Amino acid sequence: MSYSISNVTELADCDVLLTWAGKEKAELEFKRLFEERLTTKYGNTSIEVEAVLQGVIIEIAAIDTIINVLPEGSAKEEQIKNKVKLEYKKFLLENRKESYGTVALLQKELDLERIGKELEEVDAFIAIVTAHKATL
Repeated sequence: MSYSISNVTELADCDVLLTWAGKEKAELEFKRLFEERLTTKYGNTSIEVEAVLQGVIIEIAAIDTIINVLPEGSAKEEQIKNKVKLEYKKFLLENRKESYGTVALLQKELDLERIGKELEEVDAFIAIVTAHKATL
C-alpha cells in the first residue's frame, strides 16, 4: 500500500501518527496472543474430543454385542441403560467436536494469519512515517 506521506509536513503530525500506530500495534499484538492461545486450545481439544468420541463409539458397539446375546432380564436392561448413556455422551462429544473441531481450528488459524498480516502492515506504516519524519 502506498500512503500519501508527502502530505505530512509537521514533526508533530508524525508523532501523532506514530503514537496512533503504536497503539494499533499493541492492540493487534494482544489480539494475536489471544488468538494463538485459542488456536492451541482448539487444536488440543479437537484431538482430545476425537479420541474420546472414538472410544465411546467402540463402547457402544461392544454393548450392542452384549445386548444381542443377553437373555431378557435385569442384566440386559442395565446394558440398555448403559447404551443410552453412551449414546448421549456421543451426542455431546459430536456437538463439542463441531465447536472445537477441524473447521473451528481452521477458522482460528485464519484469524491468526489475518492478524499477522495486519501487524506487518502497521510495522510498514511505522517504518514509512519514521523515515519521513527523519527528512523533516
